[in-house]
Amino acid sequence: MPEIRNYTLNFGPQHPAAHGVLRLVLEMDGEVIQRADPHIGLLHRGTEKLAESKPYNQSIGYMDRLDYVSMMCNEHAYVRAIEKLLGIEAPLRAQYIRTLFDEITRILNHLMWLGTHALDVGAMTMFLYCFREREDLMDAYEAVSGARMHATYYRPGGVARDLPDSMPKYEPSRWHSQKEVDRLNEDRQGSLLDFLEAFTERFPGRVDEYETLLTDNRIWKQRTVGIGVVSPERALQLGFTGPMLRGSGVEWDLRKKQPYAAYDRVEFDIPVGTNGDCYDRYLVRVEEMRQSNRIMKQCIDWLRANPGPVRLEDHKITPPRREEMKADMEALIHHFKLFTEGYVLPEGEVYSAVEHPKGEFGVYLVSDGANKPYRVKLRAPGFAHLASMNEIARGHMLADVVAIIGTLDIVFGEIDR
Repeated sequence: MPEIRNYTLNFGPQHPAAHGVLRLVLEMDGEVIQRADPHIGLLHRGTEKLAESKPYNQSIGYMDRLDYVSMMCNEHAYVRAIEKLLGIEAPLRAQYIRTLFDEITRILNHLMWLGTHALDVGAMTMFLYCFREREDLMDAYEAVSGARMHATYYRPGGVARDLPDSMPKYEPSRWHSQKEVDRLNEDRQGSLLDFLEAFTERFPGRVDEYETLLTDNRIWKQRTVGIGVVSPERALQLGFTGPMLRGSGVEWDLRKKQPYAAYDRVEFDIPVGTNGDCYDRYLVRVEEMRQSNRIMKQCIDWLRANPGPVRLEDHKITPPRREEMKADMEALIHHFKLFTEGYVLPEGEVYSAVEHPKGEFGVYLVSDGANKPYRVKLRAPGFAHLASMNEIARGHMLADVVAIIGTLDIVFGEIDR
C-alpha cells in the first residue's frame, strides 16, 4: 500500500509568488491540493474609515494607494461618486484626459501582471521587457502630476492641470554619454501628447515581442492551458468581473455597457475567451493592451484638435488658479476654505463603478450633508477573485497554485484596504 501523506503548507506571506501579503494555507495530499484557505488582512490600513474622517478632497490620495498598480482608475471611481452626488460634470477635455490616463493605467497594470506572472511561472526575460515599457508610461504620470506612482491627478470637476507642453529630458552624466542621452531624448522633444503618440506607434510591436516569447511557447502552454478552469455560469456566481469574467466567455465591460468619461466616443473591441483557463485569461489581457493602445491613439488625436478647460470654474469645488489667488482676495478665501474645510455634499447615497484593469472597482458613498463622508465602502475586484481560490485550486498540483495566483492578478492594497 502506498503511504498517503497529508501536509498543511503555508504558502506565503513571504513567498515570492504570493504577490504581496497573502497567507495561503494549503491542505495537501502529497502534491495535490485538497483545500486552499486564503488569509488576508496583513496589509489592512483602514482606508474606508480614514476616508470618513477627512474632507472629501483629502481622500483622493488614499485611492491611489489601494490597488497601487492601477492608481488613476481608483481615483476615477471616487471622483465620479463625488461628482454624481454634487450633480456636476467635468468638461469634455477633462473626460478625454481621464479616458487617456485610464488606458495608460490599464497598460501599466497589465504589463506589471504579465511580467510578474511570467516570472512566477519561470520566464525571466518577460519581466525585463514589460518594465521597459512601464518606464515610459510612468514618465507620463510624472509629467502631469510630479509623482511616478501616486498621482492624485483626477479631481471632482476635472483634472488637476492640463497636459504639459514639454517633457523632462535626460542630461549627460558619468552614467550616460551624450550619444546615449540623445537617443533617450528622441521622443522628448515635443509635448506629452507627442511623447505618448511615439509610444503608441511602437507599443504594438512590443506586444508582438511578448507574444513571440509566450503565446506558442510550449512550456507556457503546459503551465496554463486547462489550469484553473471556471465556467461562465460559475464565474458570474462567484462575482468575477473584468478579464477574469471575460476569460470565461462573458462579454461584460462597463466601458461598453455603462459608458462613462469619453468611452462612448471611442472605438474599441472587448476581447473574450472561450475555455476560462489561465491561458485564455492571458490572451484576453494581452489583447486588452492592444485595445487600450487603440483608445490612447484616438484620445491623443482628439486632445490635439480640441483645446479647452480641464476643470470647472466653480471655485466652491475646484481651486482658483495660482496667479488669480495671489492677486484676488476672494480667490484667496475660496482657496483657503477649499483646502481647510472642503465642500459639502448634499444628503444621499451613490454608487460609482469603473472598469478597472482588474474588474469592476466601485465606490459606495453615503453623505449626511457634512463636509466629510458618513460612509465609504469600496468594491474591490480582487477580493471576489481571491475568494474563489479554494474552488479553482482544488485538485491541482502545488506548482499550479503559482499559475492560478498569477492569473487572478491580485494586489493586496485593494483586498485588505
